Amino acid sequence: MAETDAAAPAKAKPVALRKGALVRVNRDAYNGSTEADASDPTPPDYIFDGPGELLVVKGKYGHVRWNRPVPDVWLRMDQLEPCPAR
Repeated sequence: MAETDAAAPAKAKPVALRKGALVRVNRDAYNGSTEADASDPTPPDYIFDGPGELLVVKGKYGHVRWNRPVPDVWLRMDQLEPCPAR
């Protein structure tokens, strides 16, 4: 039998976001990014509050639609996080 190393801490895996997930933007990951530099100097609060729906995942980018009359956006997946239930 193979022994497992009980002393090694278990690393928590980040939640894998899939199509249809409700997401919001992680402010720390977004600030200073290329996406932030290419957008308005002051990002709208609704992207950080959420929820937005993840429509498509292609590689390391996700297509997000907000529940507002605004255009959909593509953001890096590492800038998105699950939106907590309200």
